[in-house]
Amino acid sequence: MTLYSKIIGTGSYLPEKRVTNQDLADQLAAKGIETSDEWIVTRSGISARHFAEPEQKSSDLAVNAARKALEMAGLQPNDIDLIVLASSTPDFFGSFPSTACIVQKKLGMTNNSAAVDVQAVCSGFVYAVSTADAFIRAGVHKNVLVIGAEVFSRILNFDDRTTCVLFGDGAGAIVLSASEEPGILATKLHADGRHSDILSVPGSVDGGAVAGSAFLYMDGPAVFKLAVSVLEKVAHEALDKAGMTSDQIDWLIPHQANIRIMNSTAKKLGLPAEKMVVTVDQHGNTSAASIPLALDVAVRDGRIKKGQNIMMEGVGGGFTWGAVLARLTDDLIAR
Repeated sequence: MTLYSKIIGTGSYLPEKRVTNQDLADQLAAKGIETSDEWIVTRSGISARHFAEPEQKSSDLAVNAARKALEMAGLQPNDIDLIVLASSTPDFFGSFPSTACIVQKKLGMTNNSAAVDVQAVCSGFVYAVSTADAFIRAGVHKNVLVIGAEVFSRILNFDDRTTCVLFGDGAGAIVLSASEEPGILATKLHADGRHSDILSVPGSVDGGAVAGSAFLYMDGPAVFKLAVSVLEKVAHEALDKAGMTSDQIDWLIPHQANIRIMNSTAKKLGLPAEKMVVTVDQHGNTSAASIPLALDVAVRDGRIKKGQNIMMEGVGGGFTWGAVLARLTDDLIAR
């Protein structure tokens, strides 16, 4: 019997604190830094984002999203035998214990299931799905909880208007389950470390102190140029693996970073704007959380239906990029 994986549940969570462009403009103006709602929207398509409270960590956001995904899947936490969590803002500065293990604890799991973090920044979710899919296809795991969770507000320099207006906090999750019917049709991952310096948090820990900057740095033009060049290619690579063409894509869910990058990708794939799920306007760039957040929104509002093909693709620091081509094999119903 050939094993495949399929999506049986989705979930998402946004912190309660919603911050509009005007809120940020007012905050920056108090420091003598000029920006505006029009400036931000024109360059990014973003109108608002959510920020976590000081006591909220990535694991807290992840647990909320995970519970919703488990509820939709009709599973209990101990039915999960692997957690794969993508985040570049883990609970602990040294990245251990893993945020996946903290999520396991907070979900009350007692079955000693495997748990691991994946770090590919904004490509993290597609890396995590590809990892989970491979474990299921190999017969190693049956039910896998895949999560993208971020609190990017912790690494933003609020004196830098070019970056602090772009990002938000949130989490998204899916449950992948073993199936005789293919749900994840193809995945394709890439990385090019030669571009590791264009998007990073360049600081490190030395003797208990931060050496270098603990804030996000981004060379915006370089990131834009690379993103638009690789997203079309990796989508076609995934389609080729599945023996499909772009006209068979029902929904495009790109990483929600910048509406200009997203529109360019859809256009290059020959897809109309109405076939693209867009949440960047209200969520901002939530890094590894952006794709599962958008997926959950579109599943719960009824846009994505059983039998439809979904192209999910991400691009992020590293430089990393990848695509997941999936088909919804079940009617996913919010319980």
